[in-house]
Amino acid sequence: MYKISLITGDGIGPELSESAVSVLNAIHDKLDLKFDVAKLSAGDKALAETGKALPDDTVDAIKNSDVCLKAPVGESAADVIVVLRRMLDLYANIRPSKSYPHMPALRDDIDMVIVRENTEDLYIGKEFSLGDSAVALRIISEAASKRIAKYAFESATQRNNMKKVTCVHKSNVMRVTDGLFAKACTEVSLNYPDIAFEEMYVDACAMNLIRQPQKFDVVVTTNLFGDILSDESSQVVGGLGMAPAANIGDDFALFEPVHGAAFDIAGKNIANPSSFLLSIKMMHDWLGNKHNDSKCVDVGKKLESTIFDLVKSGIKTKDIGGDKSTAEFTKHITDNL
Repeated sequence: MYKISLITGDGIGPELSESAVSVLNAIHDKLDLKFDVAKLSAGDKALAETGKALPDDTVDAIKNSDVCLKAPVGESAADVIVVLRRMLDLYANIRPSKSYPHMPALRDDIDMVIVRENTEDLYIGKEFSLGDSAVALRIISEAASKRIAKYAFESATQRNNMKKVTCVHKSNVMRVTDGLFAKACTEVSLNYPDIAFEEMYVDACAMNLIRQPQKFDVVVTTNLFGDILSDESSQVVGGLGMAPAANIGDDFALFEPVHGAAFDIAGKNIANPSSFLLSIKMMHDWLGNKHNDSKCVDVGKKLESTIFDLVKSGIKTKDIGGDKSTAEFTKHITDNL
């Protein structure tokens, strides 16, 4: 039995968490894969109630679980996810972007993944005032760059796509920091002669994600660029509602939807849970590979195909132009697993 820690979040987070639990229960009952889910508090509500966006007992429960699921949280998100990434050394942020039927994607043949370095860059938060100026430190290390590059190339070897890695940077301007990142990726590429390798400046990548998104397979980049480009690539395939994400380290992983807490529709039972449910599919992949559990991987594939068939049939939640509630959409999934 796998122990899952579940941060239920803020805004639409609790509704999405109920959807996630329903799907996990269906997998437990119908597909005989056992989970023990512990619901945890973190985010704006936790901050108001305990004075901490990430309470100590939540951290302890996460550390004692096999894997973590996190629903979206509110304004305190950086005090939750950024802290957990560093604390648990979740150095790889993985954000796939894939065309699904009846979603407003630019094309129907997009299938890429952005592999984003998750622990350094400007997101270390080292900012200070210097006279009448504000200064931020940007840290790029060789070790972290080579580590994320290796993850990207390993991902490319496992995908059934074009077997290509695109290293995205801006070394023509940031010659030292991005120059180091580009050099590290190039050196790692030499260990993977069967994987095509190219470099691209971040502004050109942003353009080409619109112009020819079908030509990308695995994109590896730094923390800030990855954050921006992954939102763009999600919109290219129809929006954040179908955009899952993983934060992966050597020993632990956390899975979450890319989108935010959407307070404007919270409590209305109309939010599309697909992003969170596809994150659960990614969780199954990670658990299966980590524990050599082929059944777990197979269940993940079954969950994704069920979601694919559902949206292909035209069934959508009300927030994306359909007529189903979150609960009704979830029931369609659990009925068809």
